[in-house]
Amino acid sequence: MNTMGLKTLLVCLTTTAHAETLMKLAVPLARKHNAHLIGLHTVEALVVYPGIAIHIPEPAFAAFNESQKKEAEAIKATFAQHTENEDFQSEFRLVRAEAVSANERMVESARAADLVIMAHEDDEADRYDQRKAQTQVIRESGRPVIVVPLGYDGPAIGANLLLGWSDTREAARAAHDLLAVADDGAPLTVLRVGDVSQDPMADADGIDVAEMFSRHGLKPTLEHRETGGEGIAAVLNQVAFEKGADLIVTGAFGHSKAYDFVIGATTYALLRYSRLPVMFSK
Repeated sequence: MNTMGLKTLLVCLTTTAHAETLMKLAVPLARKHNAHLIGLHTVEALVVYPGIAIHIPEPAFAAFNESQKKEAEAIKATFAQHTENEDFQSEFRLVRAEAVSANERMVESARAADLVIMAHEDDEADRYDQRKAQTQVIRESGRPVIVVPLGYDGPAIGANLLLGWSDTREAARAAHDLLAVADDGAPLTVLRVGDVSQDPMADADGIDVAEMFSRHGLKPTLEHRETGGEGIAAVLNQVAFEKGADLIVTGAFGHSKAYDFVIGATTYALLRYSRLPVMFSK
Protein backbone atom coordinates (compact mmCIF):
# COMPACT_ATOMS: atom_id res chain seq x y z
CA MET A 1 0.00 0.00 0.00
CA ASN A 2 1.16 3.51 -0.83
CA THR A 3 3.03 4.97 2.15
CA MET A 4 1.37 8.29 1.40
CA GLY A 5 -2.00 6.61 1.85
CA LEU A 6 -4.90 8.06 3.76
CA LYS A 7 -5.08 7.62 7.54
CA THR A 8 -7.79 10.12 8.50
CA LEU A 9 -10.91 10.69 6.38
CA LEU A 10 -13.52 13.33 7.18
CA VAL A 11 -16.96 13.00 5.60
CA CYS A 12 -19.21 16.06 6.03
CA LEU A 13 -22.72 14.70 6.51
CA THR A 14 -24.69 17.92 6.21
CA THR A 15 -28.11 16.52 5.26
CA THR A 16 -30.04 13.26 5.45
CA ALA A 17 -30.66 13.55 1.69
CA HIS A 18 -27.02 12.87 0.81
CA ALA A 19 -25.63 10.91 3.76
CA GLU A 20 -26.18 7.57 2.01
CA THR A 21 -24.39 8.70 -1.17
CA LEU A 22 -21.38 9.99 0.76
CA MET A 23 -21.06 6.90 2.93
CA LYS A 24 -21.13 4.63 -0.14
CA LEU A 25 -18.04 6.45 -1.39
CA ALA A 26 -16.27 7.03 1.95
CA VAL A 27 -16.50 3.52 3.41
CA PRO A 28 -14.71 1.63 0.58
CA LEU A 29 -11.97 4.29 0.67
CA ALA A 30 -11.56 3.95 4.44
CA ARG A 31 -11.56 0.16 4.11
CA LYS A 32 -8.92 0.20 1.35
CA HIS A 33 -6.58 2.41 3.38
CA ASN A 34 -7.56 1.15 6.85
CA ALA A 35 -8.19 4.81 7.65
CA HIS A 36 -9.94 6.39 10.61
CA LEU A 37 -13.30 7.63 9.28
CA ILE A 38 -14.94 10.63 10.95
CA GLY A 39 -18.54 11.50 10.17
CA LEU A 40 -19.20 15.18 10.95
CA HIS A 41 -22.62 16.76 11.37
CA THR A 42 -23.12 20.30 12.62
CA VAL A 43 -26.19 21.41 14.55
CA GLU A 44 -27.27 24.92 13.70
CA ALA A 45 -27.67 27.56 16.35
CA LEU A 46 -30.93 29.52 16.12
CA VAL A 47 -29.62 33.06 15.77
CA VAL A 48 -31.66 36.20 16.33
CA TYR A 49 -29.75 39.07 14.78
CA PRO A 50 -29.17 42.17 16.97
CA GLY A 51 -31.12 45.22 15.94
CA ILE A 52 -34.12 43.19 14.81
CA ALA A 53 -37.04 43.55 17.20
CA ILE A 54 -38.58 40.10 17.07
CA HIS A 55 -39.99 37.78 19.67
CA ILE A 56 -39.52 34.08 19.04
CA PRO A 57 -41.94 32.09 21.18
CA GLU A 58 -40.62 29.15 23.18
CA PRO A 59 -42.52 26.55 21.09
CA ALA A 60 -40.66 27.79 18.00
CA PHE A 61 -37.30 27.16 19.71
CA ALA A 62 -38.52 23.74 20.79
CA ALA A 63 -39.70 22.82 17.29
CA PHE A 64 -36.44 24.03 15.76
CA ASN A 65 -34.36 22.01 18.20
CA GLU A 66 -36.54 18.93 17.71
CA SER A 67 -36.15 19.02 13.91
CA GLN A 68 -32.38 19.40 14.31
CA LYS A 69 -32.29 16.48 16.72
CA LYS A 70 -34.27 14.23 14.36
CA GLU A 71 -32.02 15.04 11.41
CA ALA A 72 -28.87 14.41 13.48
CA GLU A 73 -30.21 11.07 14.70
CA ALA A 74 -31.12 9.99 11.15
CA ILE A 75 -27.64 10.91 9.86
CA LYS A 76 -25.95 9.15 12.78
CA ALA A 77 -28.03 6.02 12.06
CA THR A 78 -26.89 6.05 8.41
CA PHE A 79 -23.27 6.43 9.50
CA ALA A 80 -23.60 3.55 11.98
CA GLN A 81 -25.30 1.30 9.44
CA HIS A 82 -22.40 1.69 7.00
CA THR A 83 -19.58 1.33 9.55
CA GLU A 84 -20.78 -1.17 12.17
CA ASN A 85 -19.41 -4.27 10.39
CA GLU A 86 -16.13 -2.68 9.27
CA ASP A 87 -12.68 -3.28 10.76
CA PHE A 88 -11.44 0.28 10.40
CA GLN A 89 -11.93 2.81 13.19
CA SER A 90 -14.85 5.21 12.84
CA GLU A 91 -16.48 7.95 14.90
CA PHE A 92 -19.51 10.18 14.51
CA ARG A 93 -19.07 13.79 15.64
CA LEU A 94 -22.02 16.02 16.37
CA VAL A 95 -20.77 19.60 16.58
CA ARG A 96 -22.86 22.58 17.63
CA ALA A 97 -22.21 25.62 15.46
CA GLU A 98 -22.97 28.16 18.23
CA ALA A 99 -21.42 31.55 17.44
CA VAL A 100 -19.15 30.06 14.76
CA SER A 101 -20.77 29.13 11.45
CA ALA A 102 -21.28 25.50 10.42
CA ASN A 103 -18.88 26.05 7.51
CA GLU A 104 -16.13 27.26 9.85
CA ARG A 105 -16.65 24.16 12.01
CA MET A 106 -16.13 22.02 8.90
CA VAL A 107 -12.96 23.94 8.02
CA GLU A 108 -11.60 23.44 11.55
CA SER A 109 -12.24 19.68 11.44
CA ALA A 110 -10.88 19.37 7.89
CA ARG A 111 -7.45 20.68 8.86
CA ALA A 112 -6.73 17.52 10.88
CA ALA A 113 -7.84 15.16 8.08
CA ASP A 114 -5.86 13.76 5.15
CA LEU A 115 -8.89 14.06 2.89
CA VAL A 116 -12.37 15.59 3.09
CA ILE A 117 -15.48 14.21 1.37
CA MET A 118 -18.52 16.43 0.71
CA ALA A 119 -21.64 16.41 -1.47
CA HIS A 120 -22.38 18.80 -4.34
CA GLU A 121 -24.35 21.89 -3.38
CA ASP A 122 -28.08 21.26 -3.12
CA ASP A 123 -30.26 24.35 -3.09
CA GLU A 124 -33.24 22.23 -2.01
CA ALA A 125 -31.72 20.38 0.96
CA ASP A 126 -28.78 22.47 2.22
CA ARG A 127 -29.35 24.51 5.37
CA TYR A 128 -28.86 28.23 4.94
CA ASP A 129 -25.80 28.23 7.25
CA GLN A 130 -24.17 25.50 5.13
CA ARG A 131 -24.49 27.19 1.73
CA LYS A 132 -21.19 27.37 -0.20
CA ALA A 133 -19.56 25.07 2.37
CA GLN A 134 -17.59 23.28 -0.35
CA THR A 135 -15.99 26.49 -1.59
CA GLN A 136 -15.06 27.57 1.94
CA VAL A 137 -13.55 24.20 2.92
CA ILE A 138 -11.54 24.02 -0.33
CA ARG A 139 -10.27 27.59 0.03
CA GLU A 140 -9.52 27.64 3.76
CA SER A 141 -8.76 24.15 5.08
CA GLY A 142 -5.51 23.47 3.23
CA ARG A 143 -6.69 19.91 2.57
CA PRO A 144 -7.81 18.11 -0.62
CA VAL A 145 -11.61 17.87 -0.88
CA ILE A 146 -13.56 15.30 -2.89
CA VAL A 147 -16.97 16.65 -3.93
CA VAL A 148 -19.48 13.94 -4.86
CA PRO A 149 -22.42 14.40 -7.28
CA LEU A 150 -25.89 14.17 -5.72
CA GLY A 151 -27.17 10.60 -5.89
CA TYR A 152 -23.84 9.30 -7.25
CA ASP A 153 -23.52 5.51 -7.17
CA GLY A 154 -20.30 4.70 -9.01
CA PRO A 155 -17.26 2.51 -8.38
CA ALA A 156 -14.77 2.89 -5.54
CA ILE A 157 -12.29 5.63 -6.37
CA GLY A 158 -8.59 5.20 -7.06
CA ALA A 159 -8.48 2.54 -9.80
CA ASN A 160 -8.51 4.90 -12.80
CA LEU A 161 -7.90 8.64 -12.50
CA LEU A 162 -7.82 11.81 -14.57
CA LEU A 163 -5.70 14.83 -13.62
CA GLY A 164 -6.48 18.24 -15.07
CA TRP A 165 -2.94 19.55 -15.57
CA SER A 166 -1.67 23.12 -16.01
CA ASP A 167 1.57 24.89 -15.12
CA THR A 168 0.27 26.22 -11.79
CA ARG A 169 0.89 25.77 -8.10
CA GLU A 170 -2.66 24.48 -7.63
CA ALA A 171 -2.23 21.76 -10.27
CA ALA A 172 1.10 20.71 -8.72
CA ARG A 173 -0.61 20.43 -5.33
CA ALA A 174 -3.36 18.32 -6.91
CA ALA A 175 -0.82 16.06 -8.63
CA HIS A 176 0.85 15.21 -5.34
CA ASP A 177 -2.42 14.89 -3.39
CA LEU A 178 -3.53 12.40 -6.05
CA LEU A 179 -0.81 9.97 -4.93
CA ALA A 180 -2.64 9.36 -1.65
CA VAL A 181 -5.81 8.04 -3.32
CA ALA A 182 -4.44 6.24 -6.40
CA ASP A 183 -4.28 2.44 -6.34
CA ASP A 184 -0.91 0.83 -7.04
CA GLY A 185 -0.43 0.55 -10.80
CA ALA A 186 -3.57 2.56 -11.61
CA PRO A 187 -3.92 4.12 -15.07
CA LEU A 188 -3.83 7.92 -14.96
CA THR A 189 -4.64 10.41 -17.71
CA VAL A 190 -2.70 13.67 -17.38
CA LEU A 191 -4.84 16.08 -19.38
CA ARG A 192 -3.93 19.56 -20.53
CA VAL A 193 -6.96 21.46 -21.84
CA GLY A 194 -6.95 24.42 -24.22
CA ASP A 195 -3.20 24.62 -24.84
CA VAL A 196 -2.71 22.44 -27.90
CA SER A 197 -0.31 24.67 -29.81
CA GLN A 198 2.43 22.21 -28.99
CA ASP A 199 2.79 18.50 -29.50
CA PRO A 200 2.28 16.55 -26.24
CA MET A 201 5.68 14.96 -26.89
CA ALA A 202 7.24 18.44 -26.70
CA ASP A 203 5.40 19.36 -23.48
CA ALA A 204 8.37 19.24 -21.10
CA ASP A 205 6.37 20.11 -17.96
CA GLY A 206 3.67 17.56 -18.74
CA ILE A 207 6.26 14.87 -19.50
CA ASP A 208 8.06 15.61 -16.22
CA VAL A 209 4.91 15.17 -14.16
CA ALA A 210 3.95 12.00 -16.06
CA GLU A 211 7.40 10.54 -15.36
CA MET A 212 7.03 11.45 -11.68
CA PHE A 213 3.82 9.39 -11.57
CA SER A 214 5.59 6.48 -13.30
CA ARG A 215 8.20 6.43 -10.53
CA HIS A 216 5.34 6.08 -8.05
CA GLY A 217 4.15 2.98 -9.91
CA LEU A 218 1.21 4.54 -11.76
CA LYS A 219 0.58 4.19 -15.51
CA PRO A 220 0.26 7.75 -16.85
CA THR A 221 -0.61 8.94 -20.34
CA LEU A 222 -0.30 12.59 -21.36
CA GLU A 223 -3.04 14.13 -23.50
CA HIS A 224 -3.88 17.58 -24.92
CA ARG A 225 -7.45 18.59 -25.83
CA GLU A 226 -9.05 21.73 -27.26
CA THR A 227 -11.88 23.27 -25.26
CA GLY A 228 -14.00 23.38 -28.42
CA GLY A 229 -16.03 26.24 -26.95
CA GLU A 230 -17.45 23.98 -24.23
CA GLY A 231 -15.31 25.11 -21.33
CA ILE A 232 -12.61 23.26 -19.42
CA ALA A 233 -15.00 21.53 -16.98
CA ALA A 234 -16.99 19.97 -19.85
CA VAL A 235 -13.79 18.65 -21.45
CA LEU A 236 -12.58 17.16 -18.15
CA ASN A 237 -15.93 15.39 -17.73
CA GLN A 238 -15.94 14.14 -21.33
CA VAL A 239 -12.40 12.75 -21.25
CA ALA A 240 -12.97 11.19 -17.82
CA PHE A 241 -16.03 9.43 -19.28
CA GLU A 242 -14.07 8.25 -22.34
CA LYS A 243 -11.28 6.85 -20.15
CA GLY A 244 -13.60 5.22 -17.63
CA ALA A 245 -12.09 7.30 -14.81
CA ASP A 246 -13.58 7.04 -11.32
CA LEU A 247 -12.14 10.39 -10.12
CA ILE A 248 -11.24 13.76 -11.63
CA VAL A 249 -8.39 15.56 -9.84
CA THR A 250 -7.75 19.28 -10.33
CA GLY A 251 -6.31 22.40 -8.78
CA ALA A 252 -8.95 24.71 -7.35
CA PHE A 253 -9.24 28.47 -7.78
CA GLY A 254 -6.21 30.53 -8.70
CA HIS A 255 -3.28 32.10 -6.93
CA SER A 256 -3.90 35.45 -8.63
CA LYS A 257 -7.11 37.34 -9.40
CA ALA A 258 -6.43 37.22 -13.15
CA TYR A 259 -5.87 33.47 -13.12
CA ASP A 260 -8.75 32.85 -10.74
CA PHE A 261 -11.07 34.17 -13.44
CA VAL A 262 -10.15 31.13 -15.56
CA ILE A 263 -9.56 28.35 -13.05
CA GLY A 264 -12.19 29.74 -10.67
CA ALA A 265 -14.87 29.44 -13.34
CA THR A 266 -13.78 25.84 -13.97
CA THR A 267 -13.88 25.08 -10.25
CA TYR A 268 -17.41 26.44 -9.86
CA ALA A 269 -18.62 24.50 -12.91
CA LEU A 270 -17.15 21.24 -11.57
CA LEU A 271 -18.55 21.92 -8.09
CA ARG A 272 -22.08 22.08 -9.45
CA TYR A 273 -22.24 20.01 -12.61
CA SER A 274 -19.57 17.29 -12.64
CA ARG A 275 -20.92 13.80 -13.27
CA LEU A 276 -18.02 12.20 -11.39
CA PRO A 277 -16.44 12.80 -7.98
CA VAL A 278 -13.83 15.57 -8.22
CA MET A 279 -10.88 16.03 -5.89
CA PHE A 280 -9.99 19.72 -5.52
CA SER A 281 -6.62 20.89 -4.19
CA LYS A 282 -5.86 24.49 -3.30
